[in-house]
Amino acid sequence: MTVPTPLRLKSSAGRGVLFATILASGIAFLDGTIVNVALPHIGADLGSTVAGLQWTVNGYLLTLAAFVLLGGSLGDRLGRRRVFVLGIVWFTVASLLCALAPTIGMLIGARFLQGAGAALLTPGSLAIIQASFQADDRGRAIGLWSGFSGISTALGPFVGGYLIDALSWRWAFLINLPLGVISILASARWIPESRAPAEHTRFDVTGAVLAALALGGITFALIEAPDDGWGAPLVVGAIGVGVASAVGFVLVERHKGDAAMTPPALFRSRVFSVLNLYTVAVYAALSGQSFFLAVTLQNVAGYDAFQAGVATLPATVLMLLLSARSGDLATRISPRWQLTIGPLIAAVGVILLRRVGPDTNYLTDVLPGVLLFGLGLVTLVAPLTTAVLGAVSMQHSGVASGVNNAAARAGALIAIAALPLLVDLTGEAYEVPSQLTSSFRAAMLWCAGLMVVGSGLALVFCGNLPSLLWHRAVTVMTSPHHSVHPVDEGARQS
Repeated sequence: MTVPTPLRLKSSAGRGVLFATILASGIAFLDGTIVNVALPHIGADLGSTVAGLQWTVNGYLLTLAAFVLLGGSLGDRLGRRRVFVLGIVWFTVASLLCALAPTIGMLIGARFLQGAGAALLTPGSLAIIQASFQADDRGRAIGLWSGFSGISTALGPFVGGYLIDALSWRWAFLINLPLGVISILASARWIPESRAPAEHTRFDVTGAVLAALALGGITFALIEAPDDGWGAPLVVGAIGVGVASAVGFVLVERHKGDAAMTPPALFRSRVFSVLNLYTVAVYAALSGQSFFLAVTLQNVAGYDAFQAGVATLPATVLMLLLSARSGDLATRISPRWQLTIGPLIAAVGVILLRRVGPDTNYLTDVLPGVLLFGLGLVTLVAPLTTAVLGAVSMQHSGVASGVNNAAARAGALIAIAALPLLVDLTGEAYEVPSQLTSSFRAAMLWCAGLMVVGSGLALVFCGNLPSLLWHRAVTVMTSPHHSVHPVDEGARQS
């Protein structure tokens, strides 16, 4: 195929690529936070227990986490734009099915489908940016992508809350339809097609299925055990399936070597391995905080859905103002310090949010925690993305993005499955303010602890990030081929 010329960020074509990738990936992020705000309404309308609400979130996260690796690989092999657009179409149709669901069971089923669509589009957005822009523009492009995608995440509770209060929780999904159509048109108009060289692509269905079974079995056990008991046949069977599939996944991937969906060679890099463990910890904390805060503000503090959404709006402002600068800074200094300090700031914010309760004062009990949590995310998100993609050769950008997205979703999946069990929130207890308050405050301690774990990983194990990123930059700038398409340039480096 014809290799397109690398784009400049300030060109009209470059801005078009950035708009299309931000909008499409932003829909997936937006959906997650809107659904958190809608959970109390979904539970009341469809008669759901805590387990049903957990599956409403985790059904989406499960297929996203399990198949995002395959989505990245498919993009590398079949064409990143082609798979990206397919993912948008799939996600949009599944969103319509979610909006029309008459029962909690049908909603959960549609969420599984929606997560599969997101698994196709999410890794493609970053891989497209990495493959489309010139080397010295990628850091800022990734920062802008992170910032505006983060804004869409933060706007979810705000916009979704208004729609849910004014219309119905079903609008948490219907809003995806017009945005999906615009994303499809923008992608067709601006995004150039790219793929990895044929010898670097892989298609590993076995690995994807084993990953789904491993995550699904463990998640099922964590969610169902509080009601059914750890000795229940289904719970024991789910644990067995999850553990056996996890072992099988590792063995299959090692046997396939470079033909695997997740090439073992990627994890020979200590930096890449640690950054993905870091991602699991940080995104587990982020998802646990979001899940519990949205429900607690409504069922304990007495906020309506719109007010609960507005409560987190200050974080949106911080993401808008600072994320691009954070990404740009990460390309010039060591991301290690941003990755170390960011989680600590967020952890302090989470601790402050423990003040939320029946007599919550927004200015003293919510706002300080939201501001610090948002500042922590600004500090760490863009540098994390830059560091992960900088730790691998260019032709593996789709797979690396998929691995890191899988790590983030797996962290969220485990947190939402495990935290209610750890803090004794089961059955219909989320409708009892005193029980929910106690569980919320305990959950915030767990989330703060996870952030501290992430900070420690970055501080102890990521000391060689400066030399690694500097080496990548020098390799590109001193190569006689540094002006060629990033995918081909990465192939030469490898």
